[in-house]
Amino acid sequence: MKVYEHKAEYYETDQMGIIHHSNYIRWYESARIYFMNELGISYKKMEEKGIISPVLSVSSEYKNMVYFDDVVLVNVKIKKYNGIRLELEYTLTNKETGEVVNTGSSKHCFLMNNKIINLKKVSEEFHEMFLNAIEE
Repeated sequence: MKVYEHKAEYYETDQMGIIHHSNYIRWYESARIYFMNELGISYKKMEEKGIISPVLSVSSEYKNMVYFDDVVLVNVKIKKYNGIRLELEYTLTNKETGEVVNTGSSKHCFLMNNKIINLKKVSEEFHEMFLNAIEE
């Protein structure tokens, strides 16, 4: 599967000239949407069916600095999935140096009409796509 690629923008830097820590969470979200699109599960398509997937928690560990104009590759993997909850892992690597700059995770559930749902019961299509994306 193709990895999400992000070029660090000047406005994402802080006063020290490095990427501000809050941007990594945004990159996770962009990578998650990209990952779902690659699986064939467009988040927009999920929303059109009345299904949303809010973030329950997110964690991030900063390993190396990212600077303006660096290109970061964001690899997304499913850590856990049971139809009700989804946990994703993120590994961010500097494209030029190959060095890991950040790792993180996010936990999500699935809702319809503000009620937790089991994706297997509501959308077998989406459920199967998530199951098939789990790496052993």
